[in-house]
Amino acid sequence: MSDSPAQGIEEIFRREAGRVLATLIRLLGDFDLAEEAQQEAFAAAVERWPSHGTPANPRAWLISTGRNKAIDRIRRDTLFRTKISGEISAAESGVDADIGAADEEAFGDDRLRLIFTCCHPALNAEGQIALTLREVCGLSTQAVARAFLTSEETMAQRLVRAKKKIRDAGIPYETPDPAVLEPRIAGVLAVVYGVFTEGYAATVGTQLIDVELCEEAIRLGRLLNTLLPDHAGVMGLLALMLLHDARRASRISNSGEVVLLEDQDRSQWDRHEISEGLGLVDRSLSIRGQVSSYAVQAAIAALHVRAEDGRATDWPQIVGLYEVLLRLQPTPVVELNHAVAVSMVDGPARALDLIDSLAARGQVTQYHLLHAARGRLLQKLGRLNEAREAYIAALRTAMLEPERRFLAARIAALQGICEAPVSG
Repeated sequence: MSDSPAQGIEEIFRREAGRVLATLIRLLGDFDLAEEAQQEAFAAAVERWPSHGTPANPRAWLISTGRNKAIDRIRRDTLFRTKISGEISAAESGVDADIGAADEEAFGDDRLRLIFTCCHPALNAEGQIALTLREVCGLSTQAVARAFLTSEETMAQRLVRAKKKIRDAGIPYETPDPAVLEPRIAGVLAVVYGVFTEGYAATVGTQLIDVELCEEAIRLGRLLNTLLPDHAGVMGLLALMLLHDARRASRISNSGEVVLLEDQDRSQWDRHEISEGLGLVDRSLSIRGQVSSYAVQAAIAALHVRAEDGRATDWPQIVGLYEVLLRLQPTPVVELNHAVAVSMVDGPARALDLIDSLAARGQVTQYHLLHAARGRLLQKLGRLNEAREAYIAALRTAMLEPERRFLAARIAALQGICEAPVSG
């Protein structure tokens, strides 16, 4: 239990903000209006709950309060009264009765509905994913921009355009019938994985892992698996998330520092999640005619969790799977991961050539993990001054505090045996 009312409200905000916003968007039919209503509802909670007590159903209270504040705002604006009169009527119809049942059935989940709205084919793939990460999952514009390796200003403009497209095209807020889900599923899967990735390895902040985001992504993955049973991509994604999440407890030391895969205590891994994930991998890969990039990634994760220790990992097979993945998903991040795997088979020099070739194309110069991987390879090759400079470049672009501490420790360890002092 929280030590203060303020902490309690903050915890409720973290837990409920996404679902509150999703329902408000459904009720009000406008992203910007719903965002304002959500903010006003939480502001009202901060003012009222400490003295009147937290309601039995905080989410229903927040939705009802946000809805009423939006209606008041609309009614005050006579220019829009006629335009949105139907929305007022819809918003005033009994919403509270629906709140408790929102998670009872897959088709009753407002966040899943909103994901499908954001992933409508009228939007391009990048707009689909970016808008859903921002609006459904509550990631900051900065975090979404980093996920796309672009600037915050550029991403903000893309988000505005995507919301305008939904409004102007009259895109409905609904989960499509199962018969027409397939054209939308690629964007939805990318979004759910984006949510999980941000929870599993945050882009900014003080904590490496956001457990609630991980759990929400897995929950959505299970809903999709109910909607589309025996879909290779859905099963592959759920398997991938479970196999990664199974290692959660071992990825951070007791003091909050990053623990690399080869140094993790495998006895802390969640064997239940591993068992479920491995079963899903096998089923996904067995479906003829469906080759999913998520299933290939899950197969890579499966090789890691099946190994007794780092030395027993089947790195040649992992390299082969990354080569398959590069054909399915030729992105800079996959290229980088492939190069790291190559270093375990062909040595650091070959992997360094691959990473330098990737860096020369200029697509990921602000991606701290590229510089960190390069530093590690240079360190293995004994090129310590260059390794230290690579770690410094990684530190300059990293925004997550545990990663920054990890990189700073690497730099400090090298400083005493390198010629030049660390600058800046």
